[in-house]
Amino acid sequence: MNEIKRLFDFPYYQLENFPLEHSLGTKYGDEWQTLSTQQYIDQANAISRGLLRLGVKPNDKIAVISTNNRTEWNVMDIGILQLGAQNVPIYPTISEEDYAYVLNHSESIYCFVSDEEVLDKVNRIKGTTQLKEVYSFDEIAGCKNWKEVLKSGEDKSNQDEVEKIKDAVKPDDLATLIYTSGTTGRPKGVMLTHNNIVSDVLGSAPRVPFEKGTYKALSFLPVCHIFERMILYLYQYYSVSIYFAESIEKISDNLKEVQPHVISAVPRLLEKVYDKIIAKGTALDGIKKKLFFWAVELGLEYEPYGQNGWWYETKLNLARKLIFSKWKEGLGGNIELIVSGSAALQPRLARVFAAAEIPVMEGYGLTETSPVISVNDERNYGFRIGTVGKVLDNVEVKIAEDGEILAKGPNIMKGYYKDEAKTREVLTDDGFFHTGDIGEIDKDGFLKITDRKKEMFKTSGGKYVAPQMIENVMKQSRFIEQIMVVGDGEKMPSALIQPNFEFISDWAKRKNIDLGKGTEREIANNKLVKERIQEEIDFYNQKFGKWERIKTFELTPESWTIDDGHLTPTMKLKRRIIKERYKDLYEKLYGRF
Repeated sequence: MNEIKRLFDFPYYQLENFPLEHSLGTKYGDEWQTLSTQQYIDQANAISRGLLRLGVKPNDKIAVISTNNRTEWNVMDIGILQLGAQNVPIYPTISEEDYAYVLNHSESIYCFVSDEEVLDKVNRIKGTTQLKEVYSFDEIAGCKNWKEVLKSGEDKSNQDEVEKIKDAVKPDDLATLIYTSGTTGRPKGVMLTHNNIVSDVLGSAPRVPFEKGTYKALSFLPVCHIFERMILYLYQYYSVSIYFAESIEKISDNLKEVQPHVISAVPRLLEKVYDKIIAKGTALDGIKKKLFFWAVELGLEYEPYGQNGWWYETKLNLARKLIFSKWKEGLGGNIELIVSGSAALQPRLARVFAAAEIPVMEGYGLTETSPVISVNDERNYGFRIGTVGKVLDNVEVKIAEDGEILAKGPNIMKGYYKDEAKTREVLTDDGFFHTGDIGEIDKDGFLKITDRKKEMFKTSGGKYVAPQMIENVMKQSRFIEQIMVVGDGEKMPSALIQPNFEFISDWAKRKNIDLGKGTEREIANNKLVKERIQEEIDFYNQKFGKWERIKTFELTPESWTIDDGHLTPTMKLKRRIIKERYKDLYEKLYGRF
């Protein structure tokens, strides 16, 4: 097993090259329980045998819906794929209506769920689907448990049949259907083959400084998204021990327990980590506070590879000993790498975390590209702040006349399931995929993303505005949690802003400002809060041309969340929904109320 061609080859490759005692780990109650590489494979084979006995055949679709990442998900994944069937991962947080749509559109015949909350949602729409049965990972009364399939697979008499089917699975066979959450309309089923994802893992592997068998990872981004899923295969390739966080709320505890060397994250999470660190620094006093903010200011000036000169590096070494070492301790003490994707990372975060010896390597890609197109690499001058790194060696990128990034390579999807028209819209005859992102490649080959093509708009004065670029700068303000720049066809850009309610409450206490009961609505309606946010807008507006500056804004009286439909599961703005939800505020922006 020295050549990996199908996704289920990864654990076998690990077994032959660097088997682990702790390959996968999940916390049940107060105890971390792990599977060795051999146990992982044994359970996956038992699942394959059990599924065969349930009548599962090649090209059948099996849905897996899990609230948190866990060992069972990965065992199911390999067990399903070995039968030439397809794993259809579903975001747990989408609506029941979307559950029904994905299950029906994919024609899934079995569904494996993590817990009671997900089960209840599935049960409410099960009657409208083709599902034969639902199994759960947790023990739930009245629901079949996944261990029944494992137990059925204990009888190894049909393992020869599993091996025969495995051998027949080709690299170009369909491996998974991933339904993109989408910011508008129905989810689209992205068809990814074994080779699509395998080629992306093997193409990304040289960019990651792992030593086989010596690293631990903590996984918490949704594995139903291709970003985290691809990284889990990459970890398996490098024999990295994978531990699954209990939940976003418990990440801090899990980091201290696992002490991982690597995690993957989205920029929003890193922004929150940074804000919490700054809040702790603000609570200090005297010399400690001065030292803290001296280190932060130094970090915000960071340039890689000693570009700032020996005097800066001398001060940085002192800051690392006195201040930044404590940041690293907060992340478990061993962090050597954070891989960031899904959205643009603010350059200030890349600088300050790298200064703290917690390098964040930003990459770029889409579900349709399996996902990595490019990624930074701290070694060999392959890291440039403000870019998404150099394009993978096995991927080709060109910039279209209108600035759109086009990509071609073995990682490009087969197409959208049951939707040839949409497939033709994004895939050219010569195999290039239209990413919908606007970007540029600098003279050294680093790719930079400037905006989403569909999200750019033109004001009534004929000026183009790139909202994401403005939003990313404005979100540096600790007063602003989320911001959506609007103004398509209007005389000027404006913004709908979700204030950082938690930070503003603390700020108001320090300033003796009365926020009443401190509800989100009271904060959003407070005159002093709005005036303070105006100061932030005025400050950051200076970075933009006159036509791009935010002229008016309104504060929303509630938080924008995934559950309430403001954000996609990967934390992107659902622009149309936000605009509709705050229609009254939108009209107010332009004096139409």
